[in-house]
Amino acid sequence: MVDRNIVNKLGLSSEDLDNQVIELFGEQESRLLEEALKSNVDIQTPGTILKGKIVTQIGNDVIVEVGLKSEGVVASDEFDDPDEIQAGREIEVLLEETDSSLGYGLIILSKRKADRIRGWERIIESKKEGDTVSGKVIRRIKGGLLVDIGVPVFLPASQVDIRRPGDINRFIGKDLDCKILKIDVEGRNIVISRRKLIEEERKSSKEKILAEIEVGQIRKGVVKNIADFGVFVDLGGLDGLLHISDLSWGRISHPSEVVELDQEIECMVIGVDIDHEKISLGMKQKTKSPWETVEENYPIGRKVSGKVVNVMNYGVFIRLEDGIEGLVHISEMSWTKRLSHPSEMLNLSDEIEVIVLSVNKDKQEISLGLKQIEINPWSVASQKYPVGTIVTAVVRSITNFGAFVEIEDGIDGMIHISDFSWTRKYNHPSEIVKKGQDIKCVVLEVDEQRQRVSLGIKQLAEDPWIHAIPEKYIPGHIIKGKVTKLTNFGVFVEIEKDLEGLLHISELADQKIEKPQDIVNQGDEVEVKILKVDTDVRKIGLSLRRAQWAAEEHGDKNEPAPEPSMPIGVQTVFSNTDISQLETQEKQDQAPDQEPAQPEQEQEQPEPEEKPDTDAEEKE
Repeated sequence: MVDRNIVNKLGLSSEDLDNQVIELFGEQESRLLEEALKSNVDIQTPGTILKGKIVTQIGNDVIVEVGLKSEGVVASDEFDDPDEIQAGREIEVLLEETDSSLGYGLIILSKRKADRIRGWERIIESKKEGDTVSGKVIRRIKGGLLVDIGVPVFLPASQVDIRRPGDINRFIGKDLDCKILKIDVEGRNIVISRRKLIEEERKSSKEKILAEIEVGQIRKGVVKNIADFGVFVDLGGLDGLLHISDLSWGRISHPSEVVELDQEIECMVIGVDIDHEKISLGMKQKTKSPWETVEENYPIGRKVSGKVVNVMNYGVFIRLEDGIEGLVHISEMSWTKRLSHPSEMLNLSDEIEVIVLSVNKDKQEISLGLKQIEINPWSVASQKYPVGTIVTAVVRSITNFGAFVEIEDGIDGMIHISDFSWTRKYNHPSEIVKKGQDIKCVVLEVDEQRQRVSLGIKQLAEDPWIHAIPEKYIPGHIIKGKVTKLTNFGVFVEIEKDLEGLLHISELADQKIEKPQDIVNQGDEVEVKILKVDTDVRKIGLSLRRAQWAAEEHGDKNEPAPEPSMPIGVQTVFSNTDISQLETQEKQDQAPDQEPAQPEQEQEQPEPEEKPDTDAEEKE
């Protein structure tokens, strides 16, 4: 540094001062001075690699003397081995920042960066593309692994092994030998390959294996890759495929259940393709197939134990032993329950007992039954519930044609809509029963083959059409009733609860009418005459006009119509007025040109075609 104040006091100009300096120093001294000044400038330039000596360690900082006016600092984590941090030890460091920029008197140094630069220089000087290098896998990065061979280099995932491994993380921390594929000097990037090195080493071994290998041989190998469909096994120069179906006679979900990576296993050669260099291997073939003796070990009808290993929509698979599985179809799980899915009864890993139903050795199939462990309740249903038995059942469901009821667990029956009442016609079963209701009913029929029980409610009482109705409702009697329904062919009249008679349109009035509403309306109270009681078809025929005749004949005496002296039964009774009408009819028959009167004799009167049968009404 030049002190200009001193120069001014001496009265020397800059030119005079330079000339005097030149006179004092010769050419050699000037050259040495320039080199010293240049060296000092280079040393203080960031990015320069300097030699230094460790002074001490303070916390996480390592103090290093590098020959500058102040000491430098290196982070302790830049030393791969903590034992390297020793006072007095010489190391190379990279100058990153000087005190002029930091302002607190220390210099920031980096040992790791200096080591990488020196390592790169050594690699470039000593290695070329195709050479073999060794290094340790540091970590996984996008697309592959980072390997330290003195400098971090890239190992693509496709170059890790002969076949791309499923998980390359297992190589982290391992030392690998690889070949250099590419060196990018400008980008300071190196790509290496372990696969290429392995392929070169295996080439000579592969030719030897292909010349010696034969089907049926037992060979040792190392598991190199595990896929969903099988395992690749290194036979010492050539890979063989061990398919998942050839790992075990039993069922396995994934090959990892049997083998693991880098495991040494023994396999049988089951296929060789020399042209395509493919080898098929098998492990289960080393032992005898359990299906060869399946018929002796599992005869039909034997009770066996097993474990549920798979649940499907149509049934469950039971493992009886390694390699032997049987199917319990959903229809063979319960005698009485109607299952939507097998999981309603069984779950995975359940231990159960089953019965062998059939064995097919060629197809390797065994049919099993779970319900056969218990007695079929339908085989004793007819004995337990003979016809005529009165039972109490619970209504489970209701349909248009009847109600399904549960007699006991697993034994269901049906009450048809026609078996609810002897006399009343219901449009829907819900009019008399509700879901969940307890009801008493009678067993009408038990069909063990079809597993059906027919039940009835009306059969709890005697059929009123046998005695009660014929004895109570005698043809010729005048009775009162209530109009309940109007149709185009007549009127239904309720003569007591749940019992109706039919008042045909021709029996409403003496004159011809087009529709019943002209004479009566729904809900009207009417007096009608019983024309007939037909117990075979369960009908009661009524007449309004004949009742009116009887009333007119007796006048205002308010006396009841006389009871007929004819025997009780299915018949038609005529009053004096009826006989008079018949005589008039005969006269009109003799005069065909005249309009005939209404026919009076019920037994000879044909019913119109549009008049529906009450059986049809019952079906409605």
